[in-house]
Amino acid sequence: MIRQPAVADRFYPGSSTILSRTIAQLLPPQSTTTAKKALAAISPHAGYMYSGPVAAETLGAIAIPETVIILGLNHHGQGDPIALSQATWKMPMGEVKVNHDLATLLLYNGSPVTHDELAHQVEHSVEVQVPFLQALQPNLSIIPIVISHISYQMCEELGATIAGAITTYGKDVLIVASSDMTHYESREDATEKDSRVLRIIEKLNPRSMYDTVHQQRISMCGVIPVTVAIIAAKTLGAKKAELIRYTDSGEVSGDTDQVVGYAGVIIS
Repeated sequence: MIRQPAVADRFYPGSSTILSRTIAQLLPPQSTTTAKKALAAISPHAGYMYSGPVAAETLGAIAIPETVIILGLNHHGQGDPIALSQATWKMPMGEVKVNHDLATLLLYNGSPVTHDELAHQVEHSVEVQVPFLQALQPNLSIIPIVISHISYQMCEELGATIAGAITTYGKDVLIVASSDMTHYESREDATEKDSRVLRIIEKLNPRSMYDTVHQQRISMCGVIPVTVAIIAAKTLGAKKAELIRYTDSGEVSGDTDQVVGYAGVIIS
């Protein structure tokens, strides 16, 4: 089973050569001495022109292990609520396989995670992370999961499931939560709202973040993936979250009346 790219030539270059060159230009100089071991990261998922520098700086600062769980938002509402793809992902820079050993640990009878390919067919939130990870880890395998809107209780169940699977698997695994921040508000308002959320993330308080985003109607699209990632990382022993960079689309477009915020965070 092959999962074809959904947003190549739209969110990022579809040409392998151009994509490789683009990522090489975006990534900071690699140093194995400065790359950090991490349990989780938050990385944006807009077009590379807008959010690529934040994603590159964030993921480029991490020693990427061979297996990465990528948690994305289901923007389209197709498929199961917590959907894991087991297909081989055909990407411009080469095929990426799913880690079926870890997938099996996530798909036990009664798990909140289900195998569903429909949810992934046109979804970009996981896909845009993959080329950066490929460039940083040549032996990459992934666990692609897209999540619809779920309750906090279900976030806790999913976070515990992911942490338990990683513990049983027994090798290094990175969790990447794919999310943009506030959408289509002025730079002033977006920065204020996003700063509020990021301060809570830095305190590793998933419940407070989940409640703040919903109660204050902050348009952070990946609040669910980020909540799950923090829960899983804390279960695995995470002690700190570090904001790597925050910016918005106005830095590129020049329009500061209607921006989308982008943040990169490393949790370790």
